[in-house]
Amino acid sequence: MSALSDILHREIRHCGPIPFARFMDRALYCPELGYYDRFANTVGRAGDYFTSVSVGPLFGELLARQFADWLAAVPGEPRQLVEAGAHDGQLAHDLLAWLRRNRPDVWKRLEYWVLEPSTRRQQWQRQKLAEFAPQVRWLDAWERVAERAVRGVIFSNELLDAMPVHRLGWDAIAKRWFEWGVGLEGDQFVWRHLPRGSGGAFAVGVDEAAEVRSPLASLAPVNLPAELLAVLPDGFTTEVCPQAARWWTQAASRLGVGRLLTFDYGLPGEDFFTPERSKGTLRAYRAHRLCPDVLADPGAQDLTAHVNFSSLQTAGEAAGLRTEGCWPQGVFLTRLVQTDSAASAISTPAQARQFQTLTHPEHLGARFRVLVQSRSPPGSSPPLLRP
Repeated sequence: MSALSDILHREIRHCGPIPFARFMDRALYCPELGYYDRFANTVGRAGDYFTSVSVGPLFGELLARQFADWLAAVPGEPRQLVEAGAHDGQLAHDLLAWLRRNRPDVWKRLEYWVLEPSTRRQQWQRQKLAEFAPQVRWLDAWERVAERAVRGVIFSNELLDAMPVHRLGWDAIAKRWFEWGVGLEGDQFVWRHLPRGSGGAFAVGVDEAAEVRSPLASLAPVNLPAELLAVLPDGFTTEVCPQAARWWTQAASRLGVGRLLTFDYGLPGEDFFTPERSKGTLRAYRAHRLCPDVLADPGAQDLTAHVNFSSLQTAGEAAGLRTEGCWPQGVFLTRLVQTDSAASAISTPAQARQFQTLTHPEHLGARFRVLVQSRSPPGSSPPLLRP
């Protein structure tokens, strides 16, 4: 038994079944034992999954072109690029290298902030970004950033899909939601219904009115009609991620002028309630293979669930941001290279192959979505992005 499994075993034996969100948090982020603290090389051919960054430097270079234009339009100085969840620092390296080489006007006025709570991951990032050290600053929490302090761009890539989720199940007989927790059967982790009212469990039932708000109501603008709940199969499972919504609100509150965006697996809120997602979107990956048991080997496999983009959009707008759009990654990047400033971005066969992987619907183009929100300087209205 691994050290992390032993920790979780002892917690469950002492406290009883725990919310899956607690299990996922420990499995991914336990200092020195969690998946993201143990492994530096989880991405790419030798890792467990591919990302847009692992395809090659083009993704970072395209973002750098767009970010440079956005930063140049921000009045005053200094200007910041804030990357949250920089993993091993490769995307930051691709961005900074391109800006230094191609946009010295932006580069010399730029501060690059990395929001990273893990001391170990900060060490990996510092090694990768050593050549840019004077312009890079590390922060471990949003609390280190003052309200409206960022003048520029806040962004993340495949961060929110790894935030701990609560798993909800539908009880068709009682007509209410329950929360799935993690318990023990011998030495094995198993799914258990959490008692109502325990450990953050949801206990929201069906109103007899014409339309009913689900337990997701505080997290996303999804109103589930009573007609839908009446035919929802018993045991229908979905996920909610209050941490992602809180994180987005915090990020939005730190943005003074500029844009907030994320690239991630995800869906609009209503798309979580379709027949093909009756088991939810939670997945485990190891060596590029889908693992059948998300509770097996905590700390040794990646765990991910789709982001609710409707929830993020609502959170940002509540914090005063303006939604510019939410598009498939392929649409966003294709539109970017069609602008005058990026028309020459793809000039070699290698770049063409990378672009196809990043944008083709059968590769990464439809798998990821991009949400962009903005806050304008007082008295101005920036042009909106259009797909």
